[in-house]
Amino acid sequence: MRVQDFYEQIFVHFPKISIDSRNVSHNVLFFALKGARFNGNEYALLALEQGAAYAIVDDESIVNTHVICVPDVLIFLQQLAAYHREQTNIPIIAITGTNGKTTVKELVATVLSQKYSVTYTQGNLNNHIGVPLTVLSISQNTDIAVIEMGANHMGEIAFLCDIVKPNFGIITNVGKAHLEGFGSFENVVSTKTELYKSVALQNGKLFVDADNAILMEAAKNIQSKILYSTQSRSVYAYAIPKHDGVCAAFDFYSDSSCVSVQSQLFGEYNSKNMLAAATIGRFFDVPFEKIAYALQNYTPSNNRSQIVKTQKNTLILDAYNANPSSMNAAITYFNSVVFEPKGAIIGEMLELGDAHNEEHAIVQTLLLSSSVSFVYFVGNWQHTNDPRCKFFANSKELFVYLRKHHVQKSLILIKGSRGIALENVIELL
Repeated sequence: MRVQDFYEQIFVHFPKISIDSRNVSHNVLFFALKGARFNGNEYALLALEQGAAYAIVDDESIVNTHVICVPDVLIFLQQLAAYHREQTNIPIIAITGTNGKTTVKELVATVLSQKYSVTYTQGNLNNHIGVPLTVLSISQNTDIAVIEMGANHMGEIAFLCDIVKPNFGIITNVGKAHLEGFGSFENVVSTKTELYKSVALQNGKLFVDADNAILMEAAKNIQSKILYSTQSRSVYAYAIPKHDGVCAAFDFYSDSSCVSVQSQLFGEYNSKNMLAAATIGRFFDVPFEKIAYALQNYTPSNNRSQIVKTQKNTLILDAYNANPSSMNAAITYFNSVVFEPKGAIIGEMLELGDAHNEEHAIVQTLLLSSSVSFVYFVGNWQHTNDPRCKFFANSKELFVYLRKHHVQKSLILIKGSRGIALENVIELL
């Protein structure tokens, strides 16, 4: 069956999609995707029994009047999303970047929701499966879509843009991450800035951080761009960060107006993320007071820039992911926070390839040059003789240690790559 025929005959009548047979509801379309450890085709008939309207498979041996066989389910899903995009005529804002893209996506959606019906990426479903699913969730009630795009190898952003065809785009920043997949920092820059080229092809607009020399260079030949800054005032919107404590705060200026924002996000570096969201909000005519309300009431979750107060300690929980640029920003701000005692639980930064040792040494030097009282390093780190340091092979070893050695009345930064699973020790803090 052709994608267009499927769209017109089936999808418009059954627009909800499931790729997990455990979460099938009545009249969804079940797409039988395959992975390294599973084969969705094996669950197609079960999905129909559970109420799915149709099951899309790529195994010809599965026969049922409500089973549709295609050459490749994943490719068909992506083609269906691309076709659905062609039928829509709404602003679609694509967001990518090394750090902060999920936070900015959440903030942008929160701000725009003050005025519009917004469809946006759920969680961090930002890959070759999650992006098509987000596009396919755009309904007739959607005013604006906000779609996050991730990448760990060259060409991936361009591929996702071919599906989404965004007419607005923002790159939060470009740093050293997934170097094993990209091969070099230059390849990271090349891949991330594919978003700029795609938006230009759609005659769309870019939102560009005027303080970022790499991004400004990449966007220099694109006329239609909106600039924001924390350093210059000759831009569309700017912010003056305020160092008022643990959480980010700033004054936001645009159109000769100003509003103050006190957030619940850790770190002054999150002021730039909020500024990005505020700038997009102003461009789409969200009132100043509603922008401030949205940013001040946004509560981070999923171990991203969270402030968690337990009965024993105050935790700065940023353990969803880590790379050199995000780690250095978090530690730099943490070092500036006045609190006694302070400690850190720092997980290894994964996927750095040949840059692993050098980048980890930089992190250790930065952290140990501060007044931190203790540091627990988890994963593959170079051991030092600093008496403040302890080293653990994994989070399980640290868990055992913390059960016997309690930490109390401390401000603790918890940051590391997702694969280190630092969230496993939170209950003991």
